[in-house]
Amino acid sequence: METVDPNRKERWKKVRGLMKKSGIAAALLVAVPVIGFGSVYNIQEQEQAVLTTLGSARAVAEPGLHFKVPFIQKVSKVNTTIQGFAIGYDPNDNESKEEDSLMITQDYNFVNVDFFVEYKVADPVKAVYASEDPLLILQNITKSCIRTVIGSYDVDSVLTTGKNEIQSKIKQMIVEKLDQHDVGLTVMNVTIQDSEPPTTEVMEAFKAVETAKQGKETAINNANKYRNEKLPEATAQTDKILQDAESAKAQRINEANAEVAKFKAMYNEYIKNPEVTRKRMFYETMEDVLPKMKVIIDGTDKTSTILPLDSFVSGNAGAGNDSESEKPAETGSAGKENQ
Repeated sequence: METVDPNRKERWKKVRGLMKKSGIAAALLVAVPVIGFGSVYNIQEQEQAVLTTLGSARAVAEPGLHFKVPFIQKVSKVNTTIQGFAIGYDPNDNESKEEDSLMITQDYNFVNVDFFVEYKVADPVKAVYASEDPLLILQNITKSCIRTVIGSYDVDSVLTTGKNEIQSKIKQMIVEKLDQHDVGLTVMNVTIQDSEPPTTEVMEAFKAVETAKQGKETAINNANKYRNEKLPEATAQTDKILQDAESAKAQRINEANAEVAKFKAMYNEYIKNPEVTRKRMFYETMEDVLPKMKVIIDGTDKTSTILPLDSFVSGNAGAGNDSESEKPAETGSAGKENQ
């Protein structure tokens, strides 16, 4: 039968006691630094922290050293500076990514457009807990808005004149959709980095179109120059024609008024003595119609002497009698007629 050494039992008890004490000390040695470091956290100038206590989160914006309860409170840090991402190209090597950059315009043309989007965290709590990956949501929204807006413009606007308007519309659309998703991010700026036709052939065709546009503008400018040169001359001619017409109009009116006044004066005289006026008008008219008519005066109803009236008309009766002797001619009823 084996005997048990009582000293051995004592030694074993001492060893177990030492082991227990050393384990506690080791645990304390490990736990104290862990607890100490886990109860403090530091916030930099360009970041904010989200402190979660038993499922309740709040933002901590003050920079510096802060304390928390280990194993009860959890801290997530968020970068609040303006950040950015590229759409359509790799910012590291500037290589184009056609799956994102190749788009179709309103007039059914293809175009490569590269964008750079700047954003920042507007609400740290929502940026941490509203979604698993808010940046991915923002990138997908941005791609959708870019294609929607580019598809509403023609290729000329995308490549040349409409870039500022396109950027503004894309930003506005992204902001509206981000408000609906409410992921704690906001867009600061959307910039078109580059836009060009997708192939060399298309690029050459686009250059030809631009050349034609320049030719069109040159032709328009020349036409405007010609118009500006000829328009004053034509205006002057028009003014002259109008002035001549107004002058002729005034002259015709004055002549008509004079004729009217003359007619009224004659009419007034006619009213005073219609018979005398009628005879005078008859004689004046006959003088105008038959200026060389010889007047024969019939003295009687049967026979009469035809007087040489030419001498009386000329005012020289004696000279007329000496130069030519007129014999009286007897006439019957035919002597009453005018020859």
